[in-house]
Amino acid sequence: MSTCLAASSLSLSARAQDERAYTEGPVTEVAYIHVDYGHFDEYVDWLNSTWKPTMEAMKKAGLIIDYKVFRLTPKSPDQPNMYLWITYKNMAALDKGVEQEAVAKKVICSTECQNKARVARSDYRKVLGTEYIRELILK
Repeated sequence: MSTCLAASSLSLSARAQDERAYTEGPVTEVAYIHVDYGHFDEYVDWLNSTWKPTMEAMKKAGLIIDYKVFRLTPKSPDQPNMYLWITYKNMAALDKGVEQEAVAKKVICSTECQNKARVARSDYRKVLGTEYIRELILK
């Protein structure tokens, strides 16, 4: 009887090792932003007038599930003082660039117009980098 029990335990152990102890959850794009001294209010005005309505339209279109803005206290002048988070359902949702661009054109203006505005914002704000982080949902 102990041989049968040992074989059963080995079988359960092998199956448990083959299964992941987590499921892959949403993916968040994190943009690391540095806004120059004296321009914080100007940047927040842009976030409220343009970025937020665009994110709300993307949410309504089902292209994103959430977005957030964080203010940071950087340790040095070359570090970000803001994070912009955009959360997608999964990695496949990142392949919806054409749909996202269409929403942005409706909410903001043409791609050319948006590019001109990006150049203007670069006078007081720098994108230091972007990364994607994926939530792991533990079982």
